[in-house]
Amino acid sequence: MDDRFSGIREFVATVDHGGFTAAAETLGLTGSAVGKSISRLEARLGVQLLHRTTRRIDLTTAGETFLRTCRHILDELDQTEAFLSTGHEQPIGRLRVDLPTTFGRRHIVPTLLNLTQRFPRLDLAVTLQDRAVDLVSEGVDLAVRIGALDAFPDLVARKLGEQRLVICGAPDYLARRGEPHTREDLLTHDCLIGWQRSGRAGWWLADAGTEGGASHFEVHVRHELTDGDTLLSACLSGCGLAQLPGWLAGDALRTGALREVLPDLSTTTPIHVIWQKTRHLQQKVKTTVDALVQLAADEASVFQPGE
Repeated sequence: MDDRFSGIREFVATVDHGGFTAAAETLGLTGSAVGKSISRLEARLGVQLLHRTTRRIDLTTAGETFLRTCRHILDELDQTEAFLSTGHEQPIGRLRVDLPTTFGRRHIVPTLLNLTQRFPRLDLAVTLQDRAVDLVSEGVDLAVRIGALDAFPDLVARKLGEQRLVICGAPDYLARRGEPHTREDLLTHDCLIGWQRSGRAGWWLADAGTEGGASHFEVHVRHELTDGDTLLSACLSGCGLAQLPGWLAGDALRTGALREVLPDLSTTTPIHVIWQKTRHLQQKVKTTVDALVQLAADEASVFQPGE
């Protein structure tokens, strides 16, 4: 009778290392043995897991689905073995994390890399992008999101803090175009915006007379720049007004390279870490969430700008 687990490690290693030969070196096998093991696995499953060409190996749609299950099985097995040998749980396996581009690069990635130094068997697969991925269908273990969250019953969210959004411009731009005094004045200014999920381009502005209330206001968009650092550079260059998080614009505001305008319209937006709801939370996810919660407490100027 065929072993149901036969070929799984070879399959995962081949995907992780980009080919049979590289996988074979990590497993102590020959490339031929790895390839034959995966072929037998495909035959048993009745599906093709890999597209093979002379230059590369790619996952099929079935392979992508099967890979997520295989990773989970191997991670659980490694976790249990580590617990039995040491008496305590440690984060083990590959952690797939999705982060907002600029915020993730500046404030989250360093903490993740420190975790891998503390826990050598924790591996990272990090994507930096400003679109909301589907954690379940794309096999993401954990994500950091900035902004209001949609309600999904299969996800868990923990608030890390919030960011303050300020409207600012370079002194030379304000000298040329004048300083806006009302939200309606924004309609006559060149406005720079970042990535937005849907709907008409605009900014969320505080509502006068309401505590924490905000409404969407359409602005005149001159440039749309999806990367936060690029948005900051355009604003510094005098290309227009931008609504920027305080952690991104802070240095420029302190030095006078940028000036805040319409401070009464500044607003805040939440920062969450989210992960898939499961019966048993994997240690690698739990440890990472705990580390991010501690990060938020340690860096109050970033995660709690109003305090």
